[in-house]
Amino acid sequence: MALNAIIIILAYLIGSIPSGLIIGKAFYGKDIREHGSGNLGGTNTFRTLGVKAGLAVSIADVLKGTLAASLPLLLNADGLHVLLVGVFAVIGHMYPVFAGFRGGKAVATSGGVLLAYVPVLFLFMLVFFFISLYITKYVSLSSILTGIAAFIYSLFTQDLPLIVVVAVLATFVIYRHRANIERIRKKTEPKIKWL
Repeated sequence: MALNAIIIILAYLIGSIPSGLIIGKAFYGKDIREHGSGNLGGTNTFRTLGVKAGLAVSIADVLKGTLAASLPLLLNADGLHVLLVGVFAVIGHMYPVFAGFRGGKAVATSGGVLLAYVPVLFLFMLVFFFISLYITKYVSLSSILTGIAAFIYSLFTQDLPLIVVVAVLATFVIYRHRANIERIRKKTEPKIKWL
């Protein structure tokens, strides 16, 4: 039980590492929370600091989820499901203790959690996201649609923990994008220009 508690806390702390804040301050001298949407995730990093920084933050946020979800395997914690641990990493990403509990929107880190458990689902999500992005030009809408598509995919796996966790993660993503949904409705949400 003590090991399980330590793993859950570690997962939250790993998820709390503010990749966007670290890369922005260390390499660009900027706090991205003071620019663009004020969000710490990859999308705002792309907008505020450019493609290289955006890619670096997105990859780091994915790997946070993968590393955290892998902790039960790395530390031989039998009986602690990797997906459950991954959820705590995503909570850490959304509400990071290291960045005043103002974090990202759960997309990349959720993907990283699923990468640790079902790599094929992660690849499906990646392809679906970019197809959706190409069609809609909205990062936020593509993120939401990808979450929904991942849930539908999970229903065909007959893996109950996966279905439940994907439903939770998709709910996180939709909830964190509620302001974007409102902007899309009002046609004030910015579209990407590079795809």
